[in-house]
Amino acid sequence: MKKDVIYHGDCISQLKKLPDESVDLIFADPPYNLQLSGNLHRPDQSLVDAVDDDWDQFDSFAAYDAMCKAWLSECRRILKPDGAIWVIGSYHNVFRLGVQLQDLGYWMLNDIIWRKTNPMPNFRGRRFTNAHETLIWASKSENSKYTFNYEAMKALNEGLQMRSDWHLPLCTGAERIKGADGKKAHPTQKPENLLARVILSSTKRGDIVLDPFFGTGTTGAVAKKLGRHFIGIEQDANYVKVATSRIAAVTPVADTHLLDTKTKKAEPRVPFGALVERGWISVGDKIFDQKRRFSAQVCADGTLKAVKKFKGKDATGTIHTLGAQLQEAPSCNGWTFWHIERDGKDVVIDELRTKLRQENYSA
Repeated sequence: MKKDVIYHGDCISQLKKLPDESVDLIFADPPYNLQLSGNLHRPDQSLVDAVDDDWDQFDSFAAYDAMCKAWLSECRRILKPDGAIWVIGSYHNVFRLGVQLQDLGYWMLNDIIWRKTNPMPNFRGRRFTNAHETLIWASKSENSKYTFNYEAMKALNEGLQMRSDWHLPLCTGAERIKGADGKKAHPTQKPENLLARVILSSTKRGDIVLDPFFGTGTTGAVAKKLGRHFIGIEQDANYVKVATSRIAAVTPVADTHLLDTKTKKAEPRVPFGALVERGWISVGDKIFDQKRRFSAQVCADGTLKAVKKFKGKDATGTIHTLGAQLQEAPSCNGWTFWHIERDGKDVVIDELRTKLRQENYSA
């Protein structure tokens, strides 16, 4: 199967030509079926350049649903078993897409709210300003072991968990591609930072990303920048021409290892007992949670014993099970829950695990 290619033609017919289980991720920005009626003017009576292209026109909801079922069915066939799909839409169509996804067997992972920092105002003043779009992220099936680069997203968000509301601007200024007439080349061009977050969060370097509604090639341009492969499908010959030129101008990162997204799951497993064996934590040391509500002593075998009785009984367990028991919680990540005092400062024990890994530790 060819990679880094744009197929010119109808979405569904081109999808049918692709082999089963051949792509890792799909990003789809399908027609929104906006159902616009009449022209929209600004307060100064200038005409708003709305989405009124033929490709966004459907005779009925049934016709739109049939089209979506067809391309979503082909996409699911093409996805690898552990693949996933992102679909973006507005209130006009995203709920219909959600039904189709679930009916076809996809497994919902998240809905992401893209909050636009610079939305178009509501000129008529009859509704709330439409300031967001919705992205649905779904795996091929409930059992898919989909890619999620949690640590990369957390690092991108300055050490905090990435939330499901993304505050990003519309595609404007120099990024907006314009034709020879000075008008925007595509009415719904998505910003590259939106696609970068999608691709970086849910693929690995070298993965194949398919976009069945390629437009002016944002998905392909970002995939190339991030060391991923792309396959684009686009029915408009002019869009294909623009996308081809745009992607050709992208210079890939020379040191491809800079594009790797490392995960803690891929790092060597370090049992808590290894810190005791290496003398980094001593038998009898006291460890505690961040707020010092709970404390425990370290046993020779790497387990913990609570300093205070829990419900009248001695409480023992691993760093994870004892942490969960004391909090009366279903689970606990003991590495981030427990702290120890070092040089007069409280240090989370996960920092000790990280240092041990850096010493090329292997179990």
